[in-house]
Amino acid sequence: MRILLSSNHIYPASGSSGSGTNPKEFPSGSGFAIHDLVAKGLAEAGHEVFYLLPRGAETQLPSGVTLLREPRFDVDMVHTMSGRDYELTRAVRQARIPWVVTSHSDPRYGDSGPIQDNWIFVSRTLAHSLGSNRYVLNGIDPEQYLFCETPDDYFLFMASLESAADKGLDVALHLATRHHLRLIVAGTGQTYQIIEQTARQCQATGAEFVGDVRGITKARLLAQARALLFPTQVNEGFGLPIVEALVSGTPVIASSNGACPEIVTREVGFVCRSEHDYDNALRHVDEIARRSCREKAIRQFHYQRMAADYLREYCAEIATSQKAVSCPTLNPIRE
Repeated sequence: MRILLSSNHIYPASGSSGSGTNPKEFPSGSGFAIHDLVAKGLAEAGHEVFYLLPRGAETQLPSGVTLLREPRFDVDMVHTMSGRDYELTRAVRQARIPWVVTSHSDPRYGDSGPIQDNWIFVSRTLAHSLGSNRYVLNGIDPEQYLFCETPDDYFLFMASLESAADKGLDVALHLATRHHLRLIVAGTGQTYQIIEQTARQCQATGAEFVGDVRGITKARLLAQARALLFPTQVNEGFGLPIVEALVSGTPVIASSNGACPEIVTREVGFVCRSEHDYDNALRHVDEIARRSCREKAIRQFHYQRMAADYLREYCAEIATSQKAVSCPTLNPIRE
């Protein structure tokens, strides 16, 4: 199949080094890194992938992925990163090419345009909350992470600083203070103002603020944590830090909001609905088998599984448009 992926970031989204306490345009954990992995997974399965990135790439794209600065329409499927890519989707409709868009968060709280039947959500929970059955769980590349059997004595909170309040930073700081925990707070901010504000908030409660971390630094921070605190307060679409922690062998203590109960099961962490639940989770988190966390992440959240699921959605969309295109099965996940 010939597939055009479209996004508005500079490749690669994840990057190899963080900006620390300096601003960075695209926060860690964004869906742009997911789109990069979709491209990689589809190409590894033998599909012809064209990656439309008007802002270009800083490193070479994966084998089988062709960088484009302008769209091309001799393709079987178009997959966009945002429902706001109006110019491209208008051209795609005119060319009568089947297309889908990934929605990474609840679009009711942003300017994403009206939800359409070809929107694919990143969790079953998010899809059902919006009256849809179309979803593909996000994936990660295990090779980008480390595994640690014996962690250090700290807990970790990670979020884009612009959304840290929504992700429950206040809850994490409260728990750390109440239980005398060492808490490390990591996250990318787009302005010095939000970075300095977060740093002051952490300092006031004794937490350690490290700013933006990526690459091997981020991998070590995830792998050596006793647990990830993810007390999100919103209708969480997926929660990418959750699976980043799990593939590192790190248990997760999450709220019950959004997709957290869908992703965090009893063998890898705790879903909390009250302060009592958080207290219980903190007492028993060391009983979670760290190897079980990694095994679940590789089994359920591998990027090759994600690519295979997107291919099925492509085929469904093509069938709806009654366009005759072969839809082969992707290769099995390689562990």
